[in-house]
Amino acid sequence: MQEHLGREGWTGVLFGSVRPLVLAAYAVAVLFSPDMWIGGVTMGALLVLAGLAGAQLLLRRQPHPVWTLKAKVIVAAGLLLNLLLSVILARTAPVFLPLLPLLQAVIVTLCWLAFWPVDYALKRRTFEKAIALRGRFSSLTAIGITGSVGKTTTKELIAHVLGDDALATPEHVNSEMGVAQWLLRALPSSEKKFLIVEMGAYRSGEIANLCRIVQPSLGVITFIGTQHMALFGSQEALINAKGELLESLPEDGHAFLNGDCAPCAAMRTKCRCPVTVVGTGGANDLEAFDIEETPHGIRFTADGMSYTLPLHGTHNVVNVLLAIAVCRKAGLSADVIAKRLRTFVPPHRTFEVRTERGVTLLDDTYNASAASFKAAIAWARSQPFEQKTLLTDGIIELGEEHERTHRELGASARDVFQRVIFLHEKTSEDFAQGYGKPLEFLEKMTPDPVQPGSLLVCVGQMPPSVLRRLLPSA
Repeated sequence: MQEHLGREGWTGVLFGSVRPLVLAAYAVAVLFSPDMWIGGVTMGALLVLAGLAGAQLLLRRQPHPVWTLKAKVIVAAGLLLNLLLSVILARTAPVFLPLLPLLQAVIVTLCWLAFWPVDYALKRRTFEKAIALRGRFSSLTAIGITGSVGKTTTKELIAHVLGDDALATPEHVNSEMGVAQWLLRALPSSEKKFLIVEMGAYRSGEIANLCRIVQPSLGVITFIGTQHMALFGSQEALINAKGELLESLPEDGHAFLNGDCAPCAAMRTKCRCPVTVVGTGGANDLEAFDIEETPHGIRFTADGMSYTLPLHGTHNVVNVLLAIAVCRKAGLSADVIAKRLRTFVPPHRTFEVRTERGVTLLDDTYNASAASFKAAIAWARSQPFEQKTLLTDGIIELGEEHERTHRELGASARDVFQRVIFLHEKTSEDFAQGYGKPLEFLEKMTPDPVQPGSLLVCVGQMPPSVLRRLLPSA
């Protein structure tokens, strides 16, 4: 949230741009209007503000939270508080009624603070119930997966290969509360042998708490980069937070690390259990050779076995190696793993390549990072298209690395893409310096659609409707 507010501007996010102008005009009108006209001016301002809110909803420009129970409670409490304040102002000082829209951030904060003690108590109770439930399944082998990027892809790869023997966290479930609630729903009716849990974190201690709940014996670190640097403040703090998974593994457990990532490989010192390091170069326990990107995915050789799967981007080879190593530890043969990988279905919107309306589309809008952004540019460079377009809004949560990273991304994209389209102009400044050519902005205009037979690369979190705006007419 802090990163978002910093990029978009606190006043714009909290108050909007049009509402303050309406209220400024209202204040002037009240100041200079005779007393008999103040009621009409007040009613007019309220109608304008209501119209703006209605237009936002109709045009689908109004952001919505993920409707968790907590979000529902806070929004409901906010609506009740607004109603109470409206009744009080209407009876005592109706001239101040139009100021309520400017107080919504304060009202939501107050509701959150009021609910916090209850929320904390409910969380502790949920965690304890999940820990107790997990303890009843002592024969279940839990696999924890964390890292800056690649968690979801690696989780899906392992789950696909292990097949019916595995229970894996669903999409968007990787937080303490999300995993605990999911376990309470899914575990009692499960007879699986493996539990695969993606582990995310916004602060130190969260992965350690997740490990108390999940009790993993196998741990995977996919990659340590600059993503989430703004949350943790430094790469050392980020490494320590992700390392909580390795520190939780028992002595008879097993850790799997990305040898191509120096910070990740160095984390083996945190392990008291055996470690397997995978990679595409150097001294690794499992290494990929003859790596090739094909029109249908990637293929490579490891330990004399050839692997082919419909997953694009050679940066994903390490994720596949991690999955192979875990599944071999789980008892599967290389032949079985290779056979099952051939039928893998990549996660939707995670470096997904597909064709829509005659346009080849690389969709990496689920949760992109600086590393996957660089991989998308490298992949696009190798593709045989005359016209290549990049749609993005940059990468968030990079902290002090934001400016340098975006200048580097812009420089890398300069000779690859004929067109670069940003969602917002204010997020493009650093990228534009590296790109060195004019950019287009979706917020200011509707750019010309890309042509059939061209390549459209979409990187960064955005709704699918944004992508469709750039496709040619059906």
